[in-house]
Formats: sequence, C-alpha cells, structure tokens
Amino acid sequence: MTEFSFACTGVRADRYAAGPTLVFRLRVTAADGARVHALALRCQIRVEPARRGYAPEEADGLTDLFGERSRWGSTLQPVQFAQVSLMVPGFTGETETDLVVPCTYDMDIAATRYLDALTDGEVPLLMLFSGTAFTGDGGFRVEPVPWDREAVHRMPVATWREMIEQHFPGCGWIRLPRETMDALLAHRSQRALPSWEATLQDLLEAGRAADPPRGDPLRALTGTTGRTQP
Repeated sequence: MTEFSFACTGVRADRYAAGPTLVFRLRVTAADGARVHALALRCQIRVEPARRGYAPEEADGLTDLFGERSRWGSTLQPVQFAQVSLMVPGFTGETETDLVVPCTYDMDIAATRYLDALTDGEVPLLMLFSGTAFTGDGGFRVEPVPWDREAVHRMPVATWREMIEQHFPGCGWIRLPRETMDALLAHRSQRALPSWEATLQDLLEAGRAADPPRGDPLRALTGTTGRTQP
C-alpha cells in the first residue's frame, strides 16, 4: 500500500471569494516516488488551544469557552474548525495543491469565538486526512488513505483578521431567532430608523431608562421592563 504524508506550507485569505475563505497550501508526498492517478481526500481541521500561550485580555475573552484560567488544565480541549473535501489531480512522488476552506463569522460557533478572542501570535491547527488513492504504474489500484495521516500548522492570527476585515470591515456578527428578527424589524419600521445599528442603539437607550413606557419593544425582546433592581 502506498504511504502518503502531508504538510501545510502556508495559508492565505482569498481576496476574491464571495464569503470569508482561507486557502491552505498542502504538500502531498507519495513514498518511493509512487505514481498517483488521483487522490480523493477528506480533511478535518481542529484548533488545539493548549499548544499556545494567552495574554490576560485573550484569557478574558475565552472564559465563556474554557471557564476560568485556573481550570484550563482540564478544559482547554481541541475545537472543531472545519471539515472539507479535496480532489488532488494525478502526480508522481510529490505535488502541491490548495485546500479551500470556507469560514464563518457566526459567534455561536466555538472556533469563531476562539479566533475572535486572539489578539496576536498564531493559531495551532491539526489537520487530519483520510480518503481514497488511485495508484499504479502499469495498472490501476484503489487504496485507502488511513485516518492517522496528519499535518500541523500554525496559522497567523493576522491572516484570520485580514480575511474577516475583507468581508465584515469593523463589524461583528450575531445570529438571532426569527421571532427576534421580526420584532427588531417591526421596531425599526415603527421608529423609521435608518439602520440596524440605529435600531439596536435605540433599544439600548430604552433599556437604560429607569421606567420605559408600557409596550416598549425592549419588553418584547427581553421579557423585562428594564427597571433597575433595588
């Protein structure tokens, strides 16, 4: 059976993608210069938080994921980042190819919250490979690519931030239930507010009021009156 090894030689943000996308450069090596007709790969990418240090402000931003820093010895577990497929064209011995990974800025996703909390340095990634290889010099063989094939890579935090800024410059992202979105849209229409930012600012100001009027949209959204507790 042909032995394969994998290495990640770099990563970049795709400037021309419709949504946030990272492109990892992979080097694939077939032992003994074997001929490979094609390689159908599955790649699982994980973040390994325990393989880097954290500044105090980063640790504060990771509390909701891993708890207090004193507990990190047991809570700093790997985080799923992506799972993608890749078809590698034929080669002999060694080749390089791009692994395209669509990303999200949904803050309900653990990997996104983790990356958003980092201010500098690198993101320790583990890439796990499996799949099917079509090989053979004088014929055609079908061989498995076992699950123990892997590669490590340290992605610069700056690359992630560059990608996010291309698509969401100076912005954050939250996901809301349909009922909440409908309530926000109704509030925006009733008040003739020019943007979603203005809508949320208006609700925040209502929430700071000591005694908002009955029927205030904040009550519908939060189930509270916004009154301060004695």
